Amino acid sequence: MAATRGTPSSLAARYATALFELAEERGERDAVAEQLARARDALAEPELRRLVRSPVVAREALTRAVETLAEGLGLGELVANLLRVLARGRRLFLLPHIVDHFEARLAGARGEARAEAVSALPLTDDQRRRLVRALEAGIGRRVRLETRVDPALLGGLVVQVGSRRIDASLRHQLQQLELVMKGVA
Repeated sequence: MAATRGTPSSLAARYATALFELAEERGERDAVAEQLARARDALAEPELRRLVRSPVVAREALTRAVETLAEGLGLGELVANLLRVLARGRRLFLLPHIVDHFEARLAGARGEARAEAVSALPLTDDQRRRLVRALEAGIGRRVRLETRVDPALLGGLVVQVGSRRIDASLRHQLQQLELVMKGVA
């Protein structure tokens, strides 16, 4: 059996592109995006993550577990088939990357930009709205904001839009201060 060439990201991009084209053909882009996110979240649960990563679980058992999961989550044919293919190839670890690539393609098709904001505490609805407005004004496109919490930031915010990253976290500022005090910066 020949080894698959390329990085996990490039392999995930190929799966995402194929899935996106099928979903677009069937007019199911939004539904598939939502189902992919549900499947990714379910497979991130500790018990399922251990099952997916375990080399001792037979492919058939993994495929059956994925079929049960797909049925339980009410996943459509396209996403359920993708999960089966990934399970048979022991590539379920690619799902988060596939979801990222799919969502990026969907955002591009909608003329949106995706942004991720990481904060030390959960953002309030008002803070989210103000951040979205500021980002939209800055880049000139609609922004779809995803947020997550990382207490290690101590305070502040880290925002990433495409390859641009703005780090206004307290942790980053303290690191900069430490460098200045050491005379490095």
